[in-house]
Amino acid sequence: MTEYRMQRDSMGEVRLPANAYYGAQTQRAVENFPISGQRLPAELIHAIGLVKWAAASVNRDLGLLTGSGKRPLSEAEVDALLAACREVAEGRLDDQFPIDVYQTGSGTSSNMNANEVISNRAIELAGDDRFGLAKPIHPNDHVNLGQSTNDIFPTAIHVAAARGIHDRLIPALKRAGALLREKAAQWQGILKIGRTHLADATPLSLGQEIGGLARQLELSVGRADRALEAILELPAGGTAVGSGINTHCEFGARVARFLAARTGIPFVEAADHFEANAQRDGLVESHGQLRAVAVTLFNVANNIRWLGSGPRCGFQEIKIPDLQPGSSIMPGKVNPVMSESLMQAAARVIGNDQAIAVGGAAGGQFQLNIMMPMMGDVILESIRLLGGGVLAFAAKCLENLQPNPEACEASVEKSLALVTGLNPYIGYEQAAALAKEAFKTGKTIRQICREQQILPEDELAEALDPWRMTRPVA
Repeated sequence: MTEYRMQRDSMGEVRLPANAYYGAQTQRAVENFPISGQRLPAELIHAIGLVKWAAASVNRDLGLLTGSGKRPLSEAEVDALLAACREVAEGRLDDQFPIDVYQTGSGTSSNMNANEVISNRAIELAGDDRFGLAKPIHPNDHVNLGQSTNDIFPTAIHVAAARGIHDRLIPALKRAGALLREKAAQWQGILKIGRTHLADATPLSLGQEIGGLARQLELSVGRADRALEAILELPAGGTAVGSGINTHCEFGARVARFLAARTGIPFVEAADHFEANAQRDGLVESHGQLRAVAVTLFNVANNIRWLGSGPRCGFQEIKIPDLQPGSSIMPGKVNPVMSESLMQAAARVIGNDQAIAVGGAAGGQFQLNIMMPMMGDVILESIRLLGGGVLAFAAKCLENLQPNPEACEASVEKSLALVTGLNPYIGYEQAAALAKEAFKTGKTIRQICREQQILPEDELAEALDPWRMTRPVA
């Protein structure tokens, strides 16, 4: 068996690995783009396979594969074509997609990579010689029938991103939010001091504080929903420039219905194929929502980190699970590693948003955006980071968070912010003077008030009741 084989395309002969399912156009792209060593994301490869499966199924149902066209297929060959598409969609041929992400801006190289792999694998499944010169199941005439890279590649990006948001990110956000909501309910009876500007503020319950974080994640679910909604329109059916040349008038709608049925996501045909081919505004909008989710996750993780700081010289108002040693030199030190991990992931997503914005603004000239491989890679990385990051954070950190009631309650009585409760009784100016006196002498507000007989004891007890300060006056 030889290590290489020769294959000819419209530009001449190309040497490629002997047993590769891909062909000459893929090999040319491998040689032309030795850029990053980073291949197309697996999620996008699988989405391309799913879109090709949808396209082949629609063309079969319309009678375009077995009809009187240039190269009609037998029923057995059509079955083989569909089976090969499914193999790509299921991730069974990932090693046959060697092209760098940073390639031709439309993704033509990767679309042809898929066409060649599906063609040769289908030929093999049909029992023919996939290395023969004749291609009974042709990469362009059959696998790419009624399609152009310009509508199929962005369709695959939308499908891959939507599946990531729908199947991974939204469930992860819901899980994290539910855990925090559960903790908030359990910790309503734990009193603590609030902080604004990182300075002492009026009291609240630990449950109220954690409930605020839970609400942030609940709102993030809505933002993820909107990120999904922004990419539900699919360009398939527009072919080269949006006009639908060389495709059936029902192709786009049928492909969208097929993909919706297979994924459970309500994809629809693009309302205007010229817009859908030319611009990636939907991806920009979608990633903008993901950026907002990342900002929230960074904030929540950072607040958890601060609340768990210590154990003796920080706040330590909650106890974060000990997961691993935190220092190579300080014995016994444990760090808030899950917060730090999620914050780094969120920071990357926030940075990714700039690349998506540049791709959307600068890439779409006339009938085509030429930043699509980069944009697809970036949005899928962001979804992967957010979904994986928040899922790990929920399982390894939020699941086993514990309160520290003693630390929470210890600072309440000595807080100078308790003086706020005196405002309705003695006014802001006199209350401020008492706070300064307490700080100067090291005494509590209650001690100063008793020494100066500011209020009768029953009124003082009511005014300085910290639980009364955790809710509006009835």
